[in-house]
Amino acid sequence: MVTIAAGEVRIRHGLHQVAVHKQSEGRRLRIIDPAHLDGVAGRNGAVRRTEIAAATVPGLSPPPSLLRPLAGYEAVIGGSF
Repeated sequence: MVTIAAGEVRIRHGLHQVAVHKQSEGRRLRIIDPAHLDGVAGRNGAVRRTEIAAATVPGLSPPPSLLRPLAGYEAVIGGSF
C-alpha cells in the first residue's frame, strides 16, 4: 500500500513499512534509493550461477546443459523451436 501525506510517500507491504521518500516536486518522476535493493538478487548486475560463470573462462569445462529440455515448453505452447 502506498500513502502520501505531509510531503512523504510511504510504501508498506502488509504490516511492514518498506520505504519512505520525500514526495517529488514534479510529476511522473521516480525516486530510487539503492539501499532499498540491498539483498535483492541482481542488484549489482546479472545473477549467474558459479559453475556457468566459471565455464566462460577459457580452458575450463563447458557450461552445463539446459536444466529442462525445450520439448516441455514446445508441448505447452503447441509449437516447436
